[in-house]
Amino acid sequence: MKRKIVIATMNDHKASEIRALIGDRYDVMTQSSFSIPSVPETGKTFEENALIKADEVSQKTGLLTLADDSGLEVDLLQGNPGVYSARYAGPNATDAENNKKLLAELEEFKDEKIFARFQSVIVLIDPVDNSKNIFHGSWEGRIILKPRGKNGFGYDPLFYIEDLESTAGELNQAEKNKLSHRAIAMRKVTDYLTKKTLDTE
Repeated sequence: MKRKIVIATMNDHKASEIRALIGDRYDVMTQSSFSIPSVPETGKTFEENALIKADEVSQKTGLLTLADDSGLEVDLLQGNPGVYSARYAGPNATDAENNKKLLAELEEFKDEKIFARFQSVIVLIDPVDNSKNIFHGSWEGRIILKPRGKNGFGYDPLFYIEDLESTAGELNQAEKNKLSHRAIAMRKVTDYLTKKTLDTE
């Protein structure tokens, strides 16, 4: 029987990406399966927020729990939007509203290359052995001021990858799942889980 793993998120896009990256080795569930409300992200760093979410959901389910906190860091904005990426334009802001605010703030830099990166921090808590592990992933690129592509979510249409000459919004899901910050962090998670399983067999 597959072991259950709970993704501590209310974000359907994020849950879908993580589900695809985990594969079919686990019975993947989300916190909404347990009617757990959204966990306030009160941390000042991605790591703090991921820990807050993982702790809360792990305690309420008693199951292997994975929480991701991620966002966009723009060098010319001193790392903003950062941990506020999902709510940059306000608590219930849409992707379009967040993108609009970011573009307005970057208008003065329109003649410069606007370097940025997506960061992902994933916390994995296993109540069986009380282990808590943290995994990091980073994806370098730059911001363009005219959105391109309809795929992905968040700031993907503005995040340009030089080597590919395309935005994250122009990549299909399979392409993104090979390259993204979350994919990099999740590979570390799955490698860890595979090794852990082998060590206990």
